[in-house]
Amino acid sequence: MKPYFTLSAILFLFFSTQAQSYKNLHNKAIVIDTHNDILTTCLEKGYCFDQDLAGKTHSDLQRFKEAGIDVQIFSIWCDGKQQNPFAYANRQIDTLYATALRNPDKMQIVYSSHDLLQTVHKKKLAAMIGVEGGHMIENDLTKLDSLYKRGARYMTLTWNNSSPWATSAMEETKDSLLHQPKGLNDFGRNVVKQMNKLGMLVDLSHVGEKTFWDAINTTTKPVLVSHSCVYNLCPAFRNLKDDQIKAVGKNGGVIHLNFFSGFLDSTYDKKEKEFLLRHKEERDSLLKKNPEPFFTGKYLSDKYKEEVESLKAPFHLLFDHLDYIVKLIGVDHVGIGSDFDGINSTPQQLNSVIDFPLITKELLVRGYSKKDIRKILGTNFLRLLKANENNTN
Repeated sequence: MKPYFTLSAILFLFFSTQAQSYKNLHNKAIVIDTHNDILTTCLEKGYCFDQDLAGKTHSDLQRFKEAGIDVQIFSIWCDGKQQNPFAYANRQIDTLYATALRNPDKMQIVYSSHDLLQTVHKKKLAAMIGVEGGHMIENDLTKLDSLYKRGARYMTLTWNNSSPWATSAMEETKDSLLHQPKGLNDFGRNVVKQMNKLGMLVDLSHVGEKTFWDAINTTTKPVLVSHSCVYNLCPAFRNLKDDQIKAVGKNGGVIHLNFFSGFLDSTYDKKEKEFLLRHKEERDSLLKKNPEPFFTGKYLSDKYKEEVESLKAPFHLLFDHLDYIVKLIGVDHVGIGSDFDGINSTPQQLNSVIDFPLITKELLVRGYSKKDIRKILGTNFLRLLKANENNTN
């Protein structure tokens, strides 16, 4: 008697095999996320990310493990309005060190590619530090050296605010905000040179176009773009234009894609404006208490979750941006920089770090080879880190 299989049984077997395939690949790959803002959230809200923060944040220590994330680069951020940004940066680093000390069996702060690989081999989360905004060195190269000694392995030359030595994408595109020549001045070029000397990756997310080109023409090592997307698909002020993408490829750098809906979906801004108009009175009241729009947006997002869900970028757009970069400069120059806990709108299906395996699944669906998927998930960044390191590291 011949075995008889129904169509539903065949489909069940097929999808079960597929599911097992992507999960196995995801678990065996080195998965690296180059940008997460949970430290800032913890400091502002009094959380500890080694506690269960489900429903409160995108991330916590247990969910990193469940998501198969092997290496997380924790962003050190402030908006530059603090009296002492350098001290504020160090408070966040203190938070990371304290968390690592409480959880020696689960995570370890790493300082080099060698440390990273050893920690991953031990099945611990390899925690790295990235400084988001050059204003935190307070125009002092000794403070840059100090942040490096504490573990910072990349620094974005600017956040949305400019510093006296580098202009940001936001301010370069809004002349009313800019009160200095565009680009890097001599001190800014010295910052890039010192970062090269130390082995600290030069991060070009957030920087203005003039700053981008000045930095590319100054650096002697491959650059990082830790959390940015494609301007041609979504013309957000700090997404990368084609000539910038090509320059990163020529330089040997890597562009890590941001999950923020507004950097993925060209229709997001219009939908968000309509949302804010519906809640204008409440928003105006909140802005009087805290003039930083990010925090107001986060509050409204948490309060009106159903409305906010309808604003989210379609899941496929993240991979459209990825495909675009791959076609332009190759698969060796793309990775993931989620910006979880630093954004108020994530793509559909990617609601928290726990959903990271869906990225691997979609890459398989799109026809990427296992070798190329491993590059995207982590080994591209690992190569970049090694290329920036000095022999003494």
